[in-house]
Amino acid sequence: QVQLVESGGGSVQAGGSLRLSCAASGYTDNMYCMGWFRQAPGKEREGVATIDRDGVTRYAGSVKGRFTISKDNAKNTLYLQMNSLKPEDTAMYYCAAKTVGFCGSWLHFDYWGQGTQVSVSS
Repeated sequence: QVQLVESGGGSVQAGGSLRLSCAASGYTDNMYCMGWFRQAPGKEREGVATIDRDGVTRYAGSVKGRFTISKDNAKNTLYLQMNSLKPEDTAMYYCAAKTVGFCGSWLHFDYWGQGTQVSVSS
């Protein structure tokens, strides 16, 4: 089993920055792909960014150039640096991991954290 715990959410004004963290524990050796997702009230969950074991990254078009996904393998921690935040970035942000499948796909993530809230005011 894998446990994922997010932190770092909060409230900021538009144009501000936040860095989310996701600490992974448990059997993480087969966790070759990790990602960030978000869900705003009344909307479906959407993929934000993924990173594979080799460090190859993928971003949703809405965040490309503003968000950066990274990981510290020694600490088993995933990060999401969010800059130039917009009110439309307001959502619950979730960390996720998968053990099989294509990392470039938003599908088939096996493990999920509880989420951390990000609120951006105009």
